[in-house]
Amino acid sequence: MNTTKSCTVIPNHIKIHDTFAEAFGVTGTRLIITAISAKWAKIAAQELTGYGTSVIACDAEAAIEQILSEEETPDGRPGIAVMLFAFNRESLGKAVVKRVGQTILTCPTTALYNGVEDCPKDKMMPVGKQLRFFGDGFQASKMIGAERFWRIPVMDGEFFCVDSVGSFRGIAGGNLLIGAKTQLQALQATEAAVSEMDNCRGIITPFPGGIVRSGSKVGSIYKALVASTNDAHCPTLKARCESHLLPETTAMYEIVIDGNSEQAIATAMKKGLHAACQQPGVTEISAGNYGGKLGKHHFHLHKLLEES
Repeated sequence: MNTTKSCTVIPNHIKIHDTFAEAFGVTGTRLIITAISAKWAKIAAQELTGYGTSVIACDAEAAIEQILSEEETPDGRPGIAVMLFAFNRESLGKAVVKRVGQTILTCPTTALYNGVEDCPKDKMMPVGKQLRFFGDGFQASKMIGAERFWRIPVMDGEFFCVDSVGSFRGIAGGNLLIGAKTQLQALQATEAAVSEMDNCRGIITPFPGGIVRSGSKVGSIYKALVASTNDAHCPTLKARCESHLLPETTAMYEIVIDGNSEQAIATAMKKGLHAACQQPGVTEISAGNYGGKLGKHHFHLHKLLEES
């Protein structure tokens, strides 16, 4: 992972490195989960998106996008929108069916709806169309307008599930690296940045609480590994490798952002960047890239500052 050493200093003495976050194309989807209460909608969404941090090892990168009001859901119940991303539609479709089958079908009172509008038929992915077989012949289909749903009998009534969900070309790998004088200050600044990003539609931050402690680089001295620790940003390795950290930086956290468009990711990064700059103890903000070799979507930190 490369970063440049050139930087600019903003009024509160935080150095913003003159570098860019490098992101790449992926396939995404958006699902709407509803339930009898906000509590159960949240439980279902959290279960669905669990172990969905990085496509390095997970079947999909997944997280909650937005909490929806009853006025925003198809059935007028409390709901949550989630987004999932994978390298291609085939692998994403498999992940969605497995995750919905294991976590939404099983969760009390839930229903599942398609959250991707105006998706061409050839980019739809079957969900209820496959899960209906769990009904063992007792399942029934229902048409609402031009959309097919399945009513699958379960022990608290029926699981109401859309036949297919849409997909779209998205972007994964937008990122910010936030360094500070202490671990606690780095964590608090990164939490503040994630909190601002949570208000942005069209993006997710898929790591635990939106934050990555184990930033990675491509490759390893061990041939079996495709990724390994980002040693240039590990404070304990300053004396053992080429460090990209300032002397006063003792801890750094990363935020990874996936989204449905460049604009959505840029907006989120901009909000997160400004939020982090307002926090005490922050020493530097950078971004991870691979010299432009990984992806065609580049988010330059200085440009984001200038656009604000």
